[in-house]
Amino acid sequence: MAAVKRLKRVAASQPGFMSFKSSAGSDDLNSGQRKRVNKNKKKNWNKHSDIQDVLEFLDDVRLQERATGGLISEKPDDSLFFVDIGEQRKYVQPVQEGKKGKKKSKSRPLRIDLILQHDSLVPPPKDVLAHQQPNAKKLRRIAENAEKLAAMGVLPRRLKRLLNRRPAITTSKSKTEANNFPDRPYYDLWGGDAKETADPYYLEQTGKKRVKRPEKLNSKPSVLPAVEVIAPGGSYNPDFFSHQALLLEAHEVEVKREKAELRIERQLAVNREDTATEVQQQYTPPPASQLSLFHNSDLYVVCPAQFCLTFLSVSLQETVFQEQVEGLVEEDEDDDDEEEEEVSIRGGLQQEKKTEKERRRQRADKIKSQQKQAARAFTDKKQQLFQLRSIQATLKSLEQQTRERVAQRKANQEAEKSMPRRLGRLKFQAQDLEVQLSNEIPGSLRTLKPEGSVLKERFKSMQKRNMIEPRERAKFKRRHKVKYVEKRAFKEIT
Repeated sequence: MAAVKRLKRVAASQPGFMSFKSSAGSDDLNSGQRKRVNKNKKKNWNKHSDIQDVLEFLDDVRLQERATGGLISEKPDDSLFFVDIGEQRKYVQPVQEGKKGKKKSKSRPLRIDLILQHDSLVPPPKDVLAHQQPNAKKLRRIAENAEKLAAMGVLPRRLKRLLNRRPAITTSKSKTEANNFPDRPYYDLWGGDAKETADPYYLEQTGKKRVKRPEKLNSKPSVLPAVEVIAPGGSYNPDFFSHQALLLEAHEVEVKREKAELRIERQLAVNREDTATEVQQQYTPPPASQLSLFHNSDLYVVCPAQFCLTFLSVSLQETVFQEQVEGLVEEDEDDDDEEEEEVSIRGGLQQEKKTEKERRRQRADKIKSQQKQAARAFTDKKQQLFQLRSIQATLKSLEQQTRERVAQRKANQEAEKSMPRRLGRLKFQAQDLEVQLSNEIPGSLRTLKPEGSVLKERFKSMQKRNMIEPRERAKFKRRHKVKYVEKRAFKEIT
């Protein structure tokens, strides 16, 4: 409470302070009897503290700042008062004869603009963050040290490296000729592209240079025409031979398709005789012509020929396997004996050291073998001199084969240009030929019925010309099972 009273005394003791509002209301408020409240509790400070006069004082100060740009007591007299010298007469220019006087319309601002206009004289608050710089103290210290070193003649390391760099080799650039040069070449305004006078590296880095178009984009994916004309046999009134040729072509297509279907059926077919079934068939003995005798351990067994052959092969395999096992056992025993002998020799006797004479003999043998190999290589090279004709003929044949192979490869590439490529997981399937039989050919255009679809034909043409990959129709798969429910109204009727 003491602070509030002190603030009131400060407001009242302001020299020359002029309030815009009357203090009559405040006197009426203060005239009543003041309520006594316990102020030693913090919750009663704001609730029962009278700060109305302080708020009015601050509102009046803010109003003076908005209206006059500061306190009126601090303003000079020239800005507050003016000298009244009476009404001044304005000079009116006389209107000349033959000219009508026009009133000049003063351009007055719109009211909406006046409402939106900033009428406060208080300057906007200064943005402190806009004037701050990160690490300002550190940067200022670095700049001061650099200035001291520069005054002493010491350069920083970065500047030294720049000065020590080798200057780039400058190429001699052609000087731009003046426009009034009489011997300059003729410039066609509507001709080709203008010559680039700027540095190509600069154009490339700034992105102003036009990107070079790849050569592959200039070539078509297929040499086939966009619209293929049907054979003469497909006309509404074709020739007999041309119509028969078209029928033969369609017949060959159908034959190929039928062969492919039969091949798939044959591959997927299952032989019922090879499968095991629960039905037991009774055994019927074969005729006597198919029976044979087989001798085994002094016994004659009568059996069919096919069973005898299988029995013979199995018995022969068993005998061969037994002989192989016995041979392996004997070889293992021999190897064990040899290893025991070697162990005994190594353990009992040490390897003898070669004498000097044996080493000289070994060295001489090695030199002789090397000399023989060199002599052999020399004779082979001499013999090749007499084989020049045969070698030349061989080289010619190889070159001829290479040329033929290159020509064949080029021919295959040219043939592939007119064939559909494999662009996706599906293989291209040509559209069915639209053929009419001899009894279905109309006599005139009036009785001609349209066949096929233009949309499907264009779609297949784009696939054939390698513009899009072959596709198939998306299969509709129902996520939820359809549930049929009988309506209540229908159930009531039934």
